[in-house]
Amino acid sequence: MDFALSDEQVALADTLRLWVDKHCPKDVARHLERQELAFPYELWDQMADAGLHGIGIDERYGGQGGDVTTQTVVARALARSLAGLTWIWGISSFAGGKSVGLYGTEEQKQRFLPELAAGRLRFAIAVTEPAGGTDVLGAMTTRARQVPGGWRITGAKTWSTCANVSDYLLLLARSQPDPARKTDGLTLFLVPQPSEGLETRPIHKLGMRCIPSCEVFLDDVFVPDDLVLGPPGQAWRMLTGTLNNERIVLASLCCGILDGVLESAVEHVAQRRAFGRPVGEFQAVQHFLADIAMWQAQAELVTMRAAWLQSQGRPCATEANMAKLLASEYAVAAADLGIQMLGGMGYSADTDMQRYWRDARIYRIAPISNEMVRNVVAESLGLGRSF
Repeated sequence: MDFALSDEQVALADTLRLWVDKHCPKDVARHLERQELAFPYELWDQMADAGLHGIGIDERYGGQGGDVTTQTVVARALARSLAGLTWIWGISSFAGGKSVGLYGTEEQKQRFLPELAAGRLRFAIAVTEPAGGTDVLGAMTTRARQVPGGWRITGAKTWSTCANVSDYLLLLARSQPDPARKTDGLTLFLVPQPSEGLETRPIHKLGMRCIPSCEVFLDDVFVPDDLVLGPPGQAWRMLTGTLNNERIVLASLCCGILDGVLESAVEHVAQRRAFGRPVGEFQAVQHFLADIAMWQAQAELVTMRAAWLQSQGRPCATEANMAKLLASEYAVAAADLGIQMLGGMGYSADTDMQRYWRDARIYRIAPISNEMVRNVVAESLGLGRSF
């Protein structure tokens, strides 16, 4: 197994480090993060100018191309500074570029992918149900009924990131009332925004504060047939085909948070003095830093292994889940140690450690809880299903 980046990917990582330091260094990220519920349109446009929205979109449709490993390079480079705000780039890349690129008709690809690659469209994911969390199938109450020329959708979604600033929602609804299996009879829709009967309400939350997450309410919203993504009733199989990609990119984002935490911590302990010498000379502090460095190395390895497997077209569901779990838990633990090393300043909004911690904390919960990941990993060992 060779997890080494190609020369082009190394060059991309180097270019992105310089780009991040120029356009969204940590002080800019702190400023953006304080603007709660205010989407950073200027940064979105800067990403468009840099071609970042085209990563992972086929060059035939105006994109930059690139496989999942290239996406991990981008996510990690951005997250070193932006942490959770990396989803400015990531949500549309996954919801639009990945989903339409895989399952869209040729007409849909021609219609949406060039606009996504250019940064002229934003997409959001609307899958989670208010009473559901990880139990998407069991809690699915959003319904779609077929009418002449399209579908009428009624229901509600929650934790739909960027729904209020998106042009389309990638929305999952039950289109068959009583299927033989819960995984049958689900359809994906590209719901235009605004639409009559569609309402979004931002949620105040702990982290990722200028990336709005929303409740979504649909009251008999009409969606035309040409905005159905993939065959009606087959959406669950389509979604599960993209989940590995999402979890690998999320793990890489957590690797970027680990990079940022370690970078900031080393800088601080080299400069901060106590008892007549730099605090970085204290053994306890050095042990903290050593732990973070080892977590960083482990997270990178499991993430790159999962990305390598997917890029080879090999099964990687267990590996992608492991990467998501390990990287997210290491990122939270590292940020917590970072706060400890900075002392009182680690608790201050004028430093980054508390921001890294608040942003990373959600990834132990979403898009799948780490407890559920452990269930899935155990099941892969041949054990009976626990849920």
